[in-house]
Amino acid sequence: MTDAAPTGSAGGTARMIPSTLVYVQRGEETLMLRKTRGHQEGKWNGLGGKAEPGEMPEACAIREVREEAGLEVRTLTYKGLIVFPRFDDVNDWYVWIYLATAEGELREGDEGELAWVPTRDLSTLALHEGDRVFLPWLEQRGVVFSARFDYEGGRFVGHEVAFYPRA
Repeated sequence: MTDAAPTGSAGGTARMIPSTLVYVQRGEETLMLRKTRGHQEGKWNGLGGKAEPGEMPEACAIREVREEAGLEVRTLTYKGLIVFPRFDDVNDWYVWIYLATAEGELREGDEGELAWVPTRDLSTLALHEGDRVFLPWLEQRGVVFSARFDYEGGRFVGHEVAFYPRA
């Protein structure tokens, strides 16, 4: 018997997609992006995207904030990693998650609508179901997390998480 490579519903081989997600904060507000295209259309999220070959997650986070909002990151705080197996029904997305502060003039790109949202109101937005689980983790001090969030057919079906003290 041989081990077969996993295939997605589209029949292709699943790949690991390294990416970042950045929640830029300004006082009691968080910058959010409502996607206007792709499999996340209509959903609000932080800023971010796929890492380029050889790019460190931190560099990807800084580049994505610049590209999507025209802002320059001033502080970047690592909060955790979430693996989303087959999130797009084919690939496994590995998402490094950060909090950030940034400066500059907000400029919308072609990814969608940007808005500063009161941080306490984030859960009222049209989010991916699993985001409501991990967003409170971003406010925990002194820990980082490693998690897996499972979706089937676009529906959140569960997660596992481990928290680690920040050194």
